[in-house]
Amino acid sequence: MEGTRRLQEARPTSLLGKRARPSCGGDGALHQTPRHHPDREGLPPALAAVEPRSHCPARVGEYLLVAPLDVGGYRAVHEATGKEFICKVVEAARWPTLLEAYRRVCPHELVSSPVELLVGSRHTYALHAHAHSDAHALVRARGRLPEPEAARLFRHMAEAVARCHERGLVLRDLKLRRFVFRDPERTQLVLDGLEDALLLQGMDDSLTDRRACPAYVSPELLRSSPSASAGAPRPVPYSGRAADVWGLGVALYAMLVGRYPFHDPAPSALFRKIRHGRYALPEWLSPAARCLIGGLLRHEPSERATAWDALQHPWLRVGDTGSATATATNSRTMPVNPSVNTGCVWSRNDDQTVPDVEVEEAGDLFFS
Repeated sequence: MEGTRRLQEARPTSLLGKRARPSCGGDGALHQTPRHHPDREGLPPALAAVEPRSHCPARVGEYLLVAPLDVGGYRAVHEATGKEFICKVVEAARWPTLLEAYRRVCPHELVSSPVELLVGSRHTYALHAHAHSDAHALVRARGRLPEPEAARLFRHMAEAVARCHERGLVLRDLKLRRFVFRDPERTQLVLDGLEDALLLQGMDDSLTDRRACPAYVSPELLRSSPSASAGAPRPVPYSGRAADVWGLGVALYAMLVGRYPFHDPAPSALFRKIRHGRYALPEWLSPAARCLIGGLLRHEPSERATAWDALQHPWLRVGDTGSATATATNSRTMPVNPSVNTGCVWSRNDDQTVPDVEVEEAGDLFFS
């Protein structure tokens, strides 16, 4: 981070205090149609394109927050230069924790750190470099990614998560949208920030909150036990790191297959499928890719691979040169059973099994 400044927080406008609805789908940033305004011709192009009648942009220090983003935060523009940034907004009381999170993890080339922190009386504003779309938008546009490309991008994702876990941070709500491209060629993914991260004290990563996007929620987050008092269900503690890894597994599946491993328009049905942990893989995936997905999506958290384990997997080491094993494999599916060994050998000796369900091919299930 280049610096932290305190500011006299301006009176909130119609944008302040609002946050885009969290979503696993959607089109990303909100884009406005530029219109010609003669009285705005002297402004930088990024500011001149803002439609003044649509809303009054909020001013934060030297920045204007001109549009909310689906992933939270705002598209921000520096008033003097017209340079674009991403502004993340957190409660002011959390800014020491946020600062500590970045001190633990950064600098790291695969984790986006703020170029500036503006601390107000009610909110802290973290200004990040402008991103060129995100991994979710890429998969939506392409349908699915070839294995070599997916392996290269997934390596960036797993390395960022491993770095956070090593430094005592649990990310929560881990999904494709959390990883953004910093180059217009879309060759390098970075974690878009640590504003939602939870700092751990010591090695214990037990959590009880239920913060996750529905399509990415791990089975252990859905478990509950009766309360001793009123008989109401209460959350069961789970491993935050293992839940993050499940999110990585869902993201990898989506990159390679073009849809989520568990999908249903009804949340109750979706959660039932996740609890059962039954998914299917198309036959054209390579055995190595199947193996890695299986290690990340193990139903029991204690048997699940770690982010560091994923980085050691052979599929990532051959990703840049292409998969020599990407031939069709046996399409027969079988129940999840840890005792069944399909020949996948890696750092944890985790085996890969495929549930006994059919792969649905019809429809755009990635965004259902």
